[in-house]
Amino acid sequence: MRPYDDLVEVRKGPTDGLEGVPEDRPEQFLWRGRLWQVREVLAHWVDTGAWWVPRETGVGAGRIERAPRHREVWRVTAARGRAVASVDDPGSGIFDLAFDWGEGVWRLAASAE
Repeated sequence: MRPYDDLVEVRKGPTDGLEGVPEDRPEQFLWRGRLWQVREVLAHWVDTGAWWVPRETGVGAGRIERAPRHREVWRVTAARGRAVASVDDPGSGIFDLAFDWGEGVWRLAASAE
């Protein structure tokens, strides 16, 4: 997996979670101007980051507040809608989509495209 830290737009939809309880999961995402359709969720976890290494969250009145990075990560397989696969561009891959709870944004954390 190649690491990234790119902002992405994610559209979520319902799916069965643990014990059949419905939960929202990524269905599509827009990355670098291309729409990707999620085919399968391979894994889902919460990453609290390196809690022992503080992250700067804001500067005010000469002080710096620090907090660990909490994010929800979805490892998915995805493909472009009408992509034609080629050697240079297979049109599908495995992606780690991460929702950063502190910033309220989605990021592409890694890809094996």
